[in-house]
Amino acid sequence: MKNREIYCLNNISRVGTGRFRKGYTLVDEIDHAAGVLVRSADMKAMDFPPTLRAIGRAGAGVNNIPLDRCAEQGIVVFNTPGANANAVKELVIAGLMLASRDIIGGNQWIREHADVPTIQKDAEKAKKNFAGCEIKGKTLGVIGLGAIGVLVANAAVDLGMEVYGYDPYLSVKSAWDLSQKVHHAAILDEIYDKCDYITIHVPAVDSTKGMINQEAIARMKDGVRILNFARDVLVVDDDMAEALTRGKVKAYVTDFPNPKSAEMPGAVVLPHLGASTEEAEDNCAVMAVEEVQDYLDNGNIHHSVNFPDTDMGVCSSGGRIAILHRNIPNMLGQITKALGDANINIDGLQNKSRGDYAYTLMDINQHLTEEGFHNLGLIDGILRVRKVM
Repeated sequence: MKNREIYCLNNISRVGTGRFRKGYTLVDEIDHAAGVLVRSADMKAMDFPPTLRAIGRAGAGVNNIPLDRCAEQGIVVFNTPGANANAVKELVIAGLMLASRDIIGGNQWIREHADVPTIQKDAEKAKKNFAGCEIKGKTLGVIGLGAIGVLVANAAVDLGMEVYGYDPYLSVKSAWDLSQKVHHAAILDEIYDKCDYITIHVPAVDSTKGMINQEAIARMKDGVRILNFARDVLVVDDDMAEALTRGKVKAYVTDFPNPKSAEMPGAVVLPHLGASTEEAEDNCAVMAVEEVQDYLDNGNIHHSVNFPDTDMGVCSSGGRIAILHRNIPNMLGQITKALGDANINIDGLQNKSRGDYAYTLMDINQHLTEEGFHNLGLIDGILRVRKVM
């Protein structure tokens, strides 16, 4: 195997990096790296060396990575969806409790009166100020039924809540994993009309940014409790602050502090704790390492965010080549012709596209010659060609 250098831009769990096989080396500089592992470090202004082929994000969000620039340079970017899902689910369940019972207010009262000799007696009188309600029997609306949303919905069912789920893009896997007791909401208004609690679990895209706004809140129940452990931009902060002030929203629990959310009355704002567990960090690191390693060793792509998923297993032919290219007409025809002109026979092939970009993975009956590489390099639209083995 070729020597493969891996550069860790953040501290990455050793449970994950320990999965690299012989031939891989962790390095302190990116200059000659074949792969990068990253968590939250901002990569948008970084220059990437020509050796860089893959970036593994140990987490789900990739807004710290220049995806289009990576695609144009033939760098495959991976993330780790679902690896931290249980950690976030558990915090959301804690958020349900924080939205229902004034646990934080009660704890603050105790600390403020810690030096009062009669604190035990006084606490019995003061506790009525922190009374809340139980979640059992209440209605929860889950917007977004991906890896996290499904776990939250199922856990809420087990806690005795009536659960409605909304997701127009529900995957087959999520449908299988979802409890049969979760009611299907065909439209968002059904969530807004029926639910005492609403929790959001959708990505931040143009159609979801600012989705919890004045208009949406107006359609909700009076005294609704809202949880946001997905992305801060899903909620319009000014509209939420106004709804909290007038009591339309009883409580708002969010994992995204900013100057506006930190001062909202009735809001519980956490310091982005969603995936901050040892287990989640280990799971994300393991998944990122396995994705990057499988791509570098075999050319297989799983959970890429800028190129299509492709899997041809382990190569059993004479060799394998990977071609990253633009998704334009006649690319496959030009590629196969160039190989034919170089007297290369194709034993197996997968060609898949994703938006503006596509990926062709081929098993060939012999190692690709210099002539073959030259012919492929002349094709307009090819971003990168590499010999996998």
